[in-house]
Amino acid sequence: MVDTALIEVSIADQQLRYTDEQHCVSYPVSTATLGAGQQAGSWQTPVGWHRVRACIGHGQPSNRVFVGRRPTPEVYSSALAQQHPERDWILTRILWLQGLEVGFNRGGQVDTMRRFIYIHGCPDSEPMGVPHSHGCIRMRNDDVLDLFARVSAGTLVWIQPHSFQSIPCRLL
Repeated sequence: MVDTALIEVSIADQQLRYTDEQHCVSYPVSTATLGAGQQAGSWQTPVGWHRVRACIGHGQPSNRVFVGRRPTPEVYSSALAQQHPERDWILTRILWLQGLEVGFNRGGQVDTMRRFIYIHGCPDSEPMGVPHSHGCIRMRNDDVLDLFARVSAGTLVWIQPHSFQSIPCRLL
């Protein structure tokens, strides 16, 4: 069966849209504080065509802490956050992105996958709807669980700096 689903991210709107034949669902997100960019070490969110390379975290509880894409025994809490104030929390689920445009977001110093760019859960206390990440696309934990249940490896992802205002949500 061919995956006809699409994930779209609007950096301008700080929104992620999931569309398939029957659904068009929108979620607030948080992209990079430093804006859009492809370069390794830029701490920016890459734009262009991507695909979900791997879906990580199936069966883990909400707020499970991941390090190096592996679940730890930890479950995020405010007490854990106070013990580790320096950590960039990756929680609940990970959709690891792979760029599809060679020389733009794939390969060399612009490789999205080698930059470890994900769509992932974060502490629900973190701001959403405003740029606040280190390059990844952060989501509320309930939202990333919902999205994770809808997608599979290979799902196409379009990340763009522009607003969704002039692009209506249409079923595929």
